[in-house]
Amino acid sequence: MPFELAVDPVTLAILAAVAFLAGFIDAIAGGGGLLTIPALLTAGVPPHLALGTNKLSATFGSATASFTFYRRKLFDPQKWRNALVATAIGAAVGAWSVHLMPAEWLNRMLPVVVFACGVYLLLGKTPEAPLDANPDVAQRRQWPQGLSLGFYDGVAGPGTGAFWTVSTLLMYPLDLVRASGVARSMNFVSNIVSLAVFIASGKVIWLMGLCMGGSLMVGAYLGARTAIGGGAKFIRPVFILVVLALTARLAWQHWFSAA
Repeated sequence: MPFELAVDPVTLAILAAVAFLAGFIDAIAGGGGLLTIPALLTAGVPPHLALGTNKLSATFGSATASFTFYRRKLFDPQKWRNALVATAIGAAVGAWSVHLMPAEWLNRMLPVVVFACGVYLLLGKTPEAPLDANPDVAQRRQWPQGLSLGFYDGVAGPGTGAFWTVSTLLMYPLDLVRASGVARSMNFVSNIVSLAVFIASGKVIWLMGLCMGGSLMVGAYLGARTAIGGGAKFIRPVFILVVLALTARLAWQHWFSAA
């Protein structure tokens, strides 16, 4: 493992600090991958290894955040069984396809999608359902949602949590806190399934991934508790800021700098 042996402690410390911040933001609003993937690439990690290593670290963070929401009874797996299965299938197919399909069209479309998410949150009204509500959720629409977002997370990943939160708010009678719980749980499913595929193909740098994963766990735990304690009034402005930040970065990278 020559690349791992060449990693110095300073680089690992910087990546761990970035991962902590990414885990905190990701647990609240999603989008942490847009911090960790560029950090890995800046450290000199080849793109295919950056994706696999990011999946390893992201799995730690999403597992911590999703368990926190589940323990607080803000996510019921029984109600989301179709989405769980669909997300796993989509993530597996996406991870296997990552080296086979061109991503240029997807990269150019991402700023448009993220901008639409930001406009929705800026102009739309956040549901005010009480935290102890127990709303029914449709089952059939979970399949296209899980398959598409799982596939995207398997192929790339950044912004998946944000896309899950927005689509869940649009499709189901949930408040923003519960929608965040769904997003974190589905993100964990797609992360761990994608990770299994990347491990099988040898696309993971374990030293980096484990160091970043530990920091992500701490950040995700604090982020999830902060989100739950602050409620929708806290999550909404943070989420809008993340969505707008994703739009600016994606637009610059895939539209302007590539021109």
